[in-house]
This record gives sequence, C-alpha cells and structure tokens, in this order.
Amino acid sequence: MTRTLLLFDLDGTLVDSANIICAAQAQAFAALSLPAPTRERSLSIVGLSLHEAFTVLVGADGPVEALCDAYRQAFFALRSHPDELETLYAGAADLIAAHARMEHVAMGIATGKSRRGVNAICDKYRWHGLFETVQTSDDAPSKPHPAMVQQAAQESGIPLERTLMIGDSSFDMLMAKAAGAHAIGVSWGFQSVEDLLKAGADEIVDSFDALEASIARHCKV
Repeated sequence: MTRTLLLFDLDGTLVDSANIICAAQAQAFAALSLPAPTRERSLSIVGLSLHEAFTVLVGADGPVEALCDAYRQAFFALRSHPDELETLYAGAADLIAAHARMEHVAMGIATGKSRRGVNAICDKYRWHGLFETVQTSDDAPSKPHPAMVQQAAQESGIPLERTLMIGDSSFDMLMAKAAGAHAIGVSWGFQSVEDLLKAGADEIVDSFDALEASIARHCKV
C-alpha cells in the first residue's frame, strides 16, 4: 500500500489563533514599554518560530529574548481563560477525523509552535495519537528551513514526493518547496493568496471541502 503524508500547519490553517496571538504580542510589547505592531504586522510573522518572529518585528539588535519571555507568559495566561483558547476553523475537526481512519494516509504536524503549545491543542481537541509525526520549534530550525518536512517524511517512512504540506503562510510554501514536497496553500489564514503563490504554492484551496478533494486526488496518484 502506497501512503501519502498530510503535513498540517496549525495556526491559520487548522486553528484560528489570530486573537490570542495578537493579544499576547500586545502584552509582550507593553511589558517592555514598546509600541505594539499592527494586527496585520503581528499576523504576518505567524509560522516562524518565536525567536525568529520577534527578530523580524524588532530587528536582531532589539530585545528579542525579553519579548519571547514576555510573550510566553502572556500566552500562557490568556490560554487559561476558555474564551481565549484557540478555536478550530469550521471543517477542520471533520477533516482530521476522516483522514485519521484512512490506512493509506499518515498525518503530521509542522508548526512554529512549541511542543507544549501543540500538546495544549491536542489536549483540547483530543488529537493525541492521530498524528504520526509532530514537528515543532523545539525539534527543528524555524520555517522556511526544510528540516521539519524532511524529518516528518523520514519518521513516517513516506517519501517527500508523496508529502503534502498544507499551510496558510509563505513560510509553509517555501519550506515545502525547499524539501521537495507538494505545497498546498489555504486561503482562509493569515497571509494573502498572492503571498502564497509568490512563495511557490502548487495550488490554493478555498475551503476544507476543496482541501479534502485535493488530498483525494493526490492519494490516487
């Protein structure tokens, strides 16, 4: 049986975390008496690992580590309130549940979140055990470095040419293409379709139904 690896980004792809990310960033900047970035700017770096994200926002000479620490504290505090927890996009839960039952499919995660952050999502939505490989900012260099995709393919035993990287950011698309995987961009996330196409997206889907259809086509190849 030939299997296909479905490698999912989390923030902006399966999980609508925009509000909590922006709130945590705002609190982190306030803690250091710095002006917070705009919402658009805040979301433009989602997908990068935390250190790289704040480096983009304030420059390599800025207080990157202090902002990272303040962000972690703010995010943890916000997550303790149920109304602030990241919510799934409509259709995400059904898609994950459906493909978890398919023998010819393996699912994985490739995210700029920490492993603790991934565990919190899996705890909330009972996703533990559904993903054959989980790549986080604790396990590999930040996107768009191809290591997350390469490691996921190696762990699952599925070749890169049968790996689909599904994400909402240019970092996801660049990472996928650098690794030799197929890059599927989703239009409902934090970056524009134009950004995804510029970064090399092989295709763009506008709904979870369209994503499911795309996955089905690739699984037949």
